[in-house]
Amino acid sequence: MSTRTGSSIVIVGGGASGVVMAAHLLKSPNPDLRVTLIERRPHFGQGLAYSTLLSAHVLNVNASGMSAYADDPGNFARWLLEHGLASPDQGPFYAPRSLYARYLKELLDDLEARERDTGRLRLIREESLSVVPTPSGVEVALANGTSVVGHLAVLATGHDEQPGVGQGHAIRMGSEADTPLDPDARVLVLGTGLSMVDAFLSLDQRGHRGGIVAVSRRGLLPSPHRKGNPIKLDVADIPLGTQLSYFVGWFRDLIRENQKAGGDWRDVVDGLRPFNQKIWQNWPSTAKRRFVEHTKAWWDIHRHRMAPEVYERVTKAVRSGRIRLLAGRVMDIEPADGFTATVQPRHKQELETIEVARIYDCTGIVRDISTSSNSVVRSLVDRGLARPDPLRLGLDVTPDCEVIAGDGTVSSKILAVGPLTRGTFFEIDAIPDIRVQCARLSKMLLG
Repeated sequence: MSTRTGSSIVIVGGGASGVVMAAHLLKSPNPDLRVTLIERRPHFGQGLAYSTLLSAHVLNVNASGMSAYADDPGNFARWLLEHGLASPDQGPFYAPRSLYARYLKELLDDLEARERDTGRLRLIREESLSVVPTPSGVEVALANGTSVVGHLAVLATGHDEQPGVGQGHAIRMGSEADTPLDPDARVLVLGTGLSMVDAFLSLDQRGHRGGIVAVSRRGLLPSPHRKGNPIKLDVADIPLGTQLSYFVGWFRDLIRENQKAGGDWRDVVDGLRPFNQKIWQNWPSTAKRRFVEHTKAWWDIHRHRMAPEVYERVTKAVRSGRIRLLAGRVMDIEPADGFTATVQPRHKQELETIEVARIYDCTGIVRDISTSSNSVVRSLVDRGLARPDPLRLGLDVTPDCEVIAGDGTVSSKILAVGPLTRGTFFEIDAIPDIRVQCARLSKMLLG
């Protein structure tokens, strides 16, 4: 696929994925290129992940791995040094996410200044409602009644910001519904992963003292990062296309061998990372489904880890009883001077009743994309211009990021990057993966 001279590309979503996509496109010297970046939030580059101002909300990836550019992996680390925000002799640095938002803002500011006379970059602060193919390209309708036309559109809407369907009376941390709370009140958190950790840090920052009950099917807490040496693997070393049980057995044996040699399990997990997308794409559908249903929770706590200092704070809260990790399922939630939640603990017959003042949805990213709160995504699915992937983790897209319509037709005009494409790429939520995806797509679109 290649766009013609004078290509006009509309990026729907100006969070991290959208800014990274724009940055890679604008590396092209094509003077006729036009990139329009649309974001409904007041600030570009933030999205859900980087809009936080809390200093304790740090990146879950070392600064050395957070460059926006695939061909310049040290860009963010140099930016920190140049601004006096890190020192060259310090160890792994997990920067506050607000600093990363500032980095993306300055990157976009520099692009805007550089392209001011060329007119190759246009920024629009408005909500996108729909994307419709036209004979000559696409038209993106905006909430203010206007529209933007281009030769093609790239969806970069990121994570859904609203609670998942079926989460009862739960709210998102930091949303308008997250009003002041009695500091001694007990709260229920749905989920025990990194989103729960963020919720705890936010409550702690507000001076909240009450108990926090965190519930997930397995009650697992993410592991901490440690400095290590990822093992070297070749694609020929990896059993691609096997059933899940065989792959898991191979993976466990590899960890045991590495630990016997004095290594750490993290070295194996991190050594496998460059091949994660290929592993996922080569699994049969049965293996993918079993992984999501039975193995993903264990993978997540080892793959998506906490900064060491955050891990210390969280585990201290668990040891003191401030946080209670509960493995089980929430069976029912009833409003009653707050809420009464009925939980079925894992491996137990008796139900447990928990009285709480508030419920936070921190269940993470796995949800049915067809129920998305994002207007553009929902419009595309409702009109048959897009469809959920078979596991309903995101939109169904080709390996070239082309959106697949309800009838199976592949679109050459509507594409997607970032978390929207997790059904095809799976490991596509972190910047190190997103920047590679954006670099490849930019090269493909611009030849």
